Amino acid sequence: MTGPVQTGYAPPSGPPSQPTHGWPRWLIVVVVLWALLLAALTWVSVRDDGPTVREQRSLTQAGPVVDRAVGELVAAAGDRVVALEPDRIEHGCRVTPLLDGATLERGVEVLDPGADPRTVLTQIADRLPAGWLAGVRVTGEGPRLRADAGEFVLVVGRPAGDGRIRLTVRTGCRPIGDGYRAPAAQAGPEADALAAALRTFGYPPTPPTQQIAAPCPGANRQARTARLTLDPAPAEPPRGLTPAAGDTVLLDTPEVYAYRHATVTIALTGPHLTATTPCTP
Repeated sequence: MTGPVQTGYAPPSGPPSQPTHGWPRWLIVVVVLWALLLAALTWVSVRDDGPTVREQRSLTQAGPVVDRAVGELVAAAGDRVVALEPDRIEHGCRVTPLLDGATLERGVEVLDPGADPRTVLTQIADRLPAGWLAGVRVTGEGPRLRADAGEFVLVVGRPAGDGRIRLTVRTGCRPIGDGYRAPAAQAGPEADALAAALRTFGYPPTPPTQQIAAPCPGANRQARTARLTLDPAPAEPPRGLTPAAGDTVLLDTPEVYAYRHATVTIALTGPHLTATTPCTP
């Protein structure tokens, strides 16, 4: 005979569930201490160990490498008309997801309107240090020079139009460190050469707006450029500079007029007037 059935109750369909437990307190403490230890070791390594990748070399450390590379490029340009360009520092890049950085770029402009750009770049590449592994290849956008100046500093070169070749030295994104300090320009004849050029145009005396320097390779000398911008730009540059140039004219084209006074090369490209002492005597 069947016994009475209780209503409102469902019999169990499986074995009873086991109670759940969190991590033991001692295990949580071990994990936290291990994470803190790893963080401390990483900080000590970054502070004390020598850098092994580009991202650990700050702009402060990379700056002298960039400056020396600029001097090497000026020397490799030989007796061509050159001008050092101002440094550019761009902030806002990310070295790591947690570390902001900046990039440093310096450049040299080579003026040679009558020459084939590939030939100019090849000659410059051949004169650079062998360890740079400099070479020139032809791309769909024209010839390109590429070299490694060491310490993860890249050198590139390309035609920039109007008979100009632009050579650029780049660091890539780096920790800022104490920042980059450009070499101070030693006293030289560049400012006087600019003043003489200004007088021939009838401009009032104006000090250079920028004075840029880089160490020449293998010598206690500097390459230096003093720059200023003429406003308004001269309507007829060659005619205006002819009295100052005399018989020392180096370039005379619609884009560039350049001449040499003693060891200084004076060049006018559009409204930009530069006076440069190169590395070559």
